[in-house]
Amino acid sequence: MFLRTLREDPADADVDSAKLLQRAGYVRKAAPGIWTWLPLGLKVLNKIEAVIREEMNGIGAQEVHFPALLPREPYEATHRWEEYGENLFRLKDRHDADYLLAPTHEEMFTLLVKDMYSSYKDLPVTLYQIQTKYRDEFRPRAGLIRGREFVMKDAYSFTIDEEGMRKAYMDERGAYERVFQRLDLPYVPVFAMSGPMGGSASEEFLAPMPIGEDTFALAPSGKAWNVEALTTPAVPEVDCSATPAATKRPTPDAKTIEKMVTCADAMYPREDGRGWAATDILKNVAIVVKHTEDEEHPEGWREVVVIGVPGDRQVDMKRLEAQFAPFEIEEAGEEDLKKHPELVPGYIGPMVLGPQGKVAGVDEPVRYLVDAHIARGSAWFTGADEHEVDYYDLVYGRDFEADGTVEAVEVRHGDMSPDGSGPLSFERGVEIGQVFQLGLKYSKALDLKVLDQNGKAVPVWMGCYGIGVSRVLACIAEIHHDDKGLAWPSIIAPAQVHVVATGKDEAAFDAAEKLVAELEERGIEVIYDDRRKVSPGVKFKDAELIGVPLIAVVGRDTVNNGTIEVRDRNGENSVAVPVADAAAEIAGRL
Repeated sequence: MFLRTLREDPADADVDSAKLLQRAGYVRKAAPGIWTWLPLGLKVLNKIEAVIREEMNGIGAQEVHFPALLPREPYEATHRWEEYGENLFRLKDRHDADYLLAPTHEEMFTLLVKDMYSSYKDLPVTLYQIQTKYRDEFRPRAGLIRGREFVMKDAYSFTIDEEGMRKAYMDERGAYERVFQRLDLPYVPVFAMSGPMGGSASEEFLAPMPIGEDTFALAPSGKAWNVEALTTPAVPEVDCSATPAATKRPTPDAKTIEKMVTCADAMYPREDGRGWAATDILKNVAIVVKHTEDEEHPEGWREVVVIGVPGDRQVDMKRLEAQFAPFEIEEAGEEDLKKHPELVPGYIGPMVLGPQGKVAGVDEPVRYLVDAHIARGSAWFTGADEHEVDYYDLVYGRDFEADGTVEAVEVRHGDMSPDGSGPLSFERGVEIGQVFQLGLKYSKALDLKVLDQNGKAVPVWMGCYGIGVSRVLACIAEIHHDDKGLAWPSIIAPAQVHVVATGKDEAAFDAAEKLVAELEERGIEVIYDDRRKVSPGVKFKDAELIGVPLIAVVGRDTVNNGTIEVRDRNGENSVAVPVADAAAEIAGRL
């Protein structure tokens, strides 16, 4: 066996799965985020792929295989050559033609079906592949969980109508649940945003674990949402009939929430006796939406947008960016604000923005959006668009309007769940799969049409479905291990039994070889440790580190008593059985 185990954790391994997969001889690091698969690791990877293939074939999907090196043109047609940004590996061939290493293959699947199918009679069809993908991660981490090269299963359904797409989506979703159940990998389906993939409905499958990069919100009903996909339940309108007219008041040196509260308490105490709080303040945050090129802006353009949020909440840029997808956003800088002199830093208010801007005489008012927690009729203490001056009692819906509503702020424990079942709690997880109802985005971009029953050319409805195969392997290792090493579920272990021959007596090694032969005749995969000058302690440590479900020890007891010890990988259920019965005992356990 091509194997060397390690006694110490690799210095740069940051999670348990990365430590154990290297120590147990499953993978070796070639470069940051790039891994070499060794014989044991490849066996486990192939078994995971076999489970996925069985479930994909079971719903009628058919396997294909695309190249990883692809031309630029299809990705340019869908704008993803630009939208993927720095995550895309781009390169040129010797003829100066542009290519990429594929992060996903939507374009190629779409063009393949376009090339071969032309009628509604050809549909529905679902195609899939298991293939290596590439993404130029800025900071690869967690071993196989976030790498630059990884193995992925991606599938695509093609149907004549939206109803067919939804059925294919549910078929695929069911197959995913069966895959993860068979692999003994805990998972939570989570409502998600489609992001740069486009489309409408989307769900992520997350494996709950503390090292996860994704935070998901869990409702008492059992439903879960990715934080970016959370929607705030409609807030009831506030009766503002008793709210006095808005007034401007000096608030010197009060550019921050804390200073605004301090200044207001000192200069303008509330009549109701309580102190001013951050919850009374409407904070207006200027961001930039980075638009890609269009006819008017061949090099792209930067749009300044102002977001109004409650003063006690922080803007969640990741959630906010999901609202503007596929465009990226960032905080507005000094140069951006210079182009809008009506925006006074530290004192930005709504009265020169959006619908109010034109009334105030601004030629092209900045777009103004308010967070979903801002209730109509609510009164606010906010900027007055003048240096060291703020508004008091400025009412949303009475004194100012917005161009729209967005999900802009960080979500907190205790916020109401979108389904209204109660307060949210939060957990962390690793994304192991995602399913999308793509709709018509790629078929329209690449002109994939078929003739319908009436002979009319119509675009094809698509769904997209991915599983991170190498990431799934790492997640299983992350969950199924103890302080001694890996502990694989039997269905994907590199072998079912680890036979360990110990001692110096030749009879023990003869008995071990006979046991191995009997097991292999029964179709049971075996790892046989026949090293002659290695101590039993080292052999046992290696067996526990490698993580095969059953261990059979052939040694002194075999020679003296005619028995072989059979035990679970965790040391439990240990029994001594006669040599002649050992193979049957092992087969029975399996």
